[in-house]
Amino acid sequence: MKYIGAHVSASGGVETAPVNAHEIGANAFALFTKNQRQWVSKPLSADNIRLFKANCEKYGLDARYILPHDSYLINLGHPEEEGLAKSRAAFLDEMQRCEQLGLKLLNFHPGSHLNKIPLEACLDRVAESINYVLARTEGVTAVIENTAGQGCNVGNAFWHLKHIIDRVDDKSRVGVCIDTCHTFTAGYDLVSQYDLVMEEFASTVGFEYLRAVHLNDSKKALATRVDRHDSIGKGLMDLSFFRRLMQDERFNDMPIILETPDETLWAEEIKLLRSFEGTPQSLG
Repeated sequence: MKYIGAHVSASGGVETAPVNAHEIGANAFALFTKNQRQWVSKPLSADNIRLFKANCEKYGLDARYILPHDSYLINLGHPEEEGLAKSRAAFLDEMQRCEQLGLKLLNFHPGSHLNKIPLEACLDRVAESINYVLARTEGVTAVIENTAGQGCNVGNAFWHLKHIIDRVDDKSRVGVCIDTCHTFTAGYDLVSQYDLVMEEFASTVGFEYLRAVHLNDSKKALATRVDRHDSIGKGLMDLSFFRRLMQDERFNDMPIILETPDETLWAEEIKLLRSFEGTPQSLG
């Protein structure tokens, strides 16, 4: 079974996110548990936590299919000690918020070398950061999102993800989120070479580490390494790809999250994706 939703607003408090997910017909969702553009936010209140859990229960939204996203400011591979320490402290706070809310996953972009350290040194720092935070928390899995490789960002190649995972001590609490737009613009042709890309992911990373999907079309072409999401069917990734993924059982039982730019289309996109899941067709 597929669990599909979107990255919904938590404006007014995290407890509003499950309500917003329900309103678009989602059975999964993503959210920010704090302001994603600030280093420090006020702690979650007892009421925030209680109402969040109550609303999830009310609308049948299971914690296994909720994918919080960390702050965009965090760089777990930061080349400078001050920036690295600040990022680790912020990521620890994000993980602790997930613990408080009873959530099981925390999605994050691995980081950037800022042209100051070698690529592999940056990947090593990401793994060290994950170890630092996992040692201080319980029950929440660190979910590494692949990137488009824009600028100095790491994580665009599957071997980057493997390199990080290999250096994480507790492999039961590390996983991967595949963003389809990022994958495509990083150079993996999901549209014309679906099977080959999936085989490469399986052999390099392993589907046992796949925990989530960000399902997005792309405004930019294959291998441009530019991160610009588009609504499903409105970008450069053919609908046959989305149909194929929705019929691929390897993507069952995990959050599949839309981060498409027009939130007024989310309910329609979710219905479209569910129609693909239930209606086998020629995939081309």
